[in-house]
Amino acid sequence: MSDDGHEQTGRGGVPSRQRKRFPGISSRAYEHPADRSALVALRKLSGFDTVFKALSGLLPERSLRLLFLSDSVRVSDQQFAHLNDMLRDACYILDLEKVPPMYVNQDPQPNAMCIGLDEPIIVVTTGLVELLDEEEMRAVVGHEVGHALSGHAVYRTILLFLTSLAVRVAWIPLGNLAIMAIVTALREWFRKSELSADRAGLLVGQDVRASMRGLMKIAGGNHLHEMNVDAFLQQAEEYESAGDLRDSVLKILNVLPRSHPFTTVRAAELKKWAQSRDFQRIMDGHYPRRTEDKDTSVSDSFRESAAHYANHVKTSKDPLMKLVSDLAGGAGDLGGRVRRGFNGFTSPPPSEGGSPKDAPPREED
Repeated sequence: MSDDGHEQTGRGGVPSRQRKRFPGISSRAYEHPADRSALVALRKLSGFDTVFKALSGLLPERSLRLLFLSDSVRVSDQQFAHLNDMLRDACYILDLEKVPPMYVNQDPQPNAMCIGLDEPIIVVTTGLVELLDEEEMRAVVGHEVGHALSGHAVYRTILLFLTSLAVRVAWIPLGNLAIMAIVTALREWFRKSELSADRAGLLVGQDVRASMRGLMKIAGGNHLHEMNVDAFLQQAEEYESAGDLRDSVLKILNVLPRSHPFTTVRAAELKKWAQSRDFQRIMDGHYPRRTEDKDTSVSDSFRESAAHYANHVKTSKDPLMKLVSDLAGGAGDLGGRVRRGFNGFTSPPPSEGGSPKDAPPREED
């Protein structure tokens, strides 16, 4: 039973442990600051709904729905019943009134997505269903329901359409560049939306270790006996802090074509949020309600986003972020800082009494 008597069942009808429910919760409660500010601004745009409804005639949404209906298995009480239970529980916990249809698609690649303009649909691959255990899968289903509650499905559908369009118009001079500029911006936003959905998955599953295991399996396959959550999180620490400015640039280039952040980064971000006061307040029942969404200030959301990025730059161990932070703090000798960055941006600036020119870089430990 949940807090208000709602019975939750696991695979085979075995009752699952208690989980808290969040009546009327707004997606703002779990959204990443960058994701939240973009969504609040979009929702405030006059005529926003009209424009996207007009676009729906151009987008292949109906075709996608018919494709999944005809060539995938729709989750129900009769098909993949355990997934249907998870889906209904996730919608109940996040108080999503209309349960979106879910399909299982034959694909060995572990993946899941939430798409659609008028109504979201959730698709999970057989590779993902076979890879994850019940608690890990529950977090994934919650992740996708979080996308639906936030309205991410609309933008994901547009991203898929524009990515496909960019391939078709690649032969037109400058046409592909214009579309890819939009696609790149949408991908940057969507990567942040994935961090939001990971948080929604944790609110649904309420088991941070299961969320970590799921991300580990997506990265390394079904070999849990060979993997360790703490060591996996240590990889994220090394990824952020290792190398010099060249590695910082390579990180940016590596992530640009991706719709999702790297799995170690997602795991580290989720663990950080799970240990935050914001998460604990939600679990204690203190969170923004959907009824308050219309009164949300766009400027406040942008300020929160700016504060988040400023704090990220200040606390980041990434060499490029360190350089930006130092320069913003008034550190001089830009040329010297950059030269040191390309030779292992781990040494501090030379002391004021010494000669910056002659000071040798400190040896690495």
